[in-house]
Amino acid sequence: MNSWFNQGTKPTVKAPIAKIVLGFLYLFIIMSASLFGPALTFNYPQAWIYLLVFNLSCALITAYIWRKNPPLFERRMRGRIRDEKEKKQRLIRLFMMIAFLGLLIVPAIDRRRGWSNAPLAVEIAGFALSALGFYLFFVVLKTNSFASSTVEKSPDQRVISSGPYAIVRHPMYSGALVLFLGTPLALGSWTGLLMVIPSTIGILLRLIAEEHFLENNLPGYREYRQKVRYRLIPRLW
Repeated sequence: MNSWFNQGTKPTVKAPIAKIVLGFLYLFIIMSASLFGPALTFNYPQAWIYLLVFNLSCALITAYIWRKNPPLFERRMRGRIRDEKEKKQRLIRLFMMIAFLGLLIVPAIDRRRGWSNAPLAVEIAGFALSALGFYLFFVVLKTNSFASSTVEKSPDQRVISSGPYAIVRHPMYSGALVLFLGTPLALGSWTGLLMVIPSTIGILLRLIAEEHFLENNLPGYREYRQKVRYRLIPRLW
């Protein structure tokens, strides 16, 4: 969950390497199929570079939290749709997953059909945005040692407002928006920007549901909302 809390316990366990490797292999296969399948070609340099940027960024962040904070890593690994306790959250997660795959599939179809052709400068900007999105993920996870992948509350959680949480209440989702915007541009597709719309809707649904949960279950969160006004984008919303 894009959480606002920091747990003070020290890491005590290490996640199995096999689980990490299998997770990355599964991710690589799904993303590769979503890119090269619709494109009907492996001659898609932007897709290869994007896979490298995406998976390398994930690997570096994963290695950091696995080594520095294994309990946080385990919470992030409990990120499957079926791990959500509420049906509404499972549906939102499914919608978000489909929308993200659309960010890969539509540019791949665009590549094959030639609907649009973003210039090199735009592709470079797209890769920069994607990397920035992952950097924001890293900052959030480094700041918040209880950033679970699911909507839940631990008895020892407490509201924090330091680091990126002093700017917006959902900084991890801010990073996701940056990543979503950069993805179709990095893949050389203007048309793919259309898929940013459902991806953003998914984030908003998730964000609103989380805030409702926290207001009703976490003491001090309502005061935090009054202190940090913006949810996702500074000085906008």
